[in-house]
Amino acid sequence: MVNEQDRRQRRHHKEFRIVAPRWGEEERTTLRALAEQVTAALAAARRPAEPGLSESDLAAAATALWRARKRLTGAEDRVARQAERFLSASQDALGAAGVLIQDHDGMPFEAGLALEPMLFEEQPGLPSQRVVETVRPSVYLAGKRIQMGQVIVGCPVAPGNTAEEADAGHP
Repeated sequence: MVNEQDRRQRRHHKEFRIVAPRWGEEERTTLRALAEQVTAALAAARRPAEPGLSESDLAAAATALWRARKRLTGAEDRVARQAERFLSASQDALGAAGVLIQDHDGMPFEAGLALEPMLFEEQPGLPSQRVVETVRPSVYLAGKRIQMGQVIVGCPVAPGNTAEEADAGHP
């Protein structure tokens, strides 16, 4: 009985026919191991090289970008608006690469948040603690925080600390 492989070999001239290897189980195991090593080496070669940028360098660059965008937001000058668009495109490119720059302005502040409060200041009209200014943004790389944000926190005015209440207590 002639199998499919033999039939394909017989279609060619005798000089071009390939003789089936006669390997034992040990040789086949060695060959499989070598093939796996070559496959792993090729996969490693295809992976992009690690960037020469450290996480702290990346966080510093992201912070500088954030500060520049914050200063140019709402600018009336044509050149400043164009620069803000370039900075925005740069931040979008970083976002596509997995870098998230988080501004905390206006968000509620609670103990235990991964933020470093630089200052607590009383502000009339606030019902609860709230971030009134981001001094330095939080920066994340692929979901991992590489820089903790620094903020100024606004607090509700404590009873007895308002100017009207202080004047009412003193004649």
